[in-house]
Amino acid sequence: MEKIILDCDPGHDDAIALLLAHGNPDIDLLAVTTVAGNQTLEKVTRNALAVATVAGIAGIPFAAGADRPLVRPVEIAPDIHGESGLDGPVLPDASFALDQRHAVDLIIDTVMAHEPGTVTIVPTGALTNIALAVRREPRIVERVKQVVLMGGGVHVGNWSPVAEFNIVIDPEAADIVFSAGWKVVMVGLDLTHQALATPEVAERIAAVGTGPARFVGELLEFFGRTYADVQGFDSPPVHDPCAVAYVIDPTIVRAERMPIAIETQGRLTTGMTVADRRTPAPEDCPTWAALELDHERFWGLVVDALERIGEPEVRA
Repeated sequence: MEKIILDCDPGHDDAIALLLAHGNPDIDLLAVTTVAGNQTLEKVTRNALAVATVAGIAGIPFAAGADRPLVRPVEIAPDIHGESGLDGPVLPDASFALDQRHAVDLIIDTVMAHEPGTVTIVPTGALTNIALAVRREPRIVERVKQVVLMGGGVHVGNWSPVAEFNIVIDPEAADIVFSAGWKVVMVGLDLTHQALATPEVAERIAAVGTGPARFVGELLEFFGRTYADVQGFDSPPVHDPCAVAYVIDPTIVRAERMPIAIETQGRLTTGMTVADRRTPAPEDCPTWAALELDHERFWGLVVDALERIGEPEVRA
């Protein structure tokens, strides 16, 4: 079983990533932490607890983290995720309370409480919490198995021509995380733009017939409209579950080892994940980029997780 900490900013695709992590039998979800990104910290934290209520998640600590980037102003994405950060479905009230620890402390406590090399951190938002954890307790770097993050891209950006949203809103944090020396797998836009929620995918999810599956269908309906309006996609790319899928089964993804650095000072290129593919990467290079996705097997994991979650509650 793969032990993970999910650090997220729900967000439609973060919500699906949380459902996948909860519903997959090969994932031991140790903790969920939130960070400002797709919406304000208050909103994304409420959203994480709402998703947990929909899925019947219990016995796992949820903690709120950084409400702003390390040095830059807050930047959010209401044009993609709406005013709530999770527009579309009716969100239930949370069925449990937040852990009283700051997310950074929960991350550190969780990593230090487990054997070295057994905990994977899966950030699907800005990397602020992870960078702060590294600075607060550097020993986590040698204890964490790997960091599998959704962000960046080798050849493509979405918030600028060369930069992806999660990286560009806190590039200083990303620089800390990518240069820390631990294994980092960048599940970026090169791969996640292949994770399209096509009409056929929506039909498969609808066929599950449960409350959580209907919730996902409502998420995808709203997400699809905003992606069509803002970025011109016929079907929305569902980014964040791809990082969880990699942890479940790395063979669903083709990843290449390559040096990756973060641009923090460029006039036009701030937030760019600069990947060096000029020569084969040295064997000690700790950074990897995910490039190709098995679309059918990926969505099979999501549908299977929804089936396993079943009907934990009755939604109005």
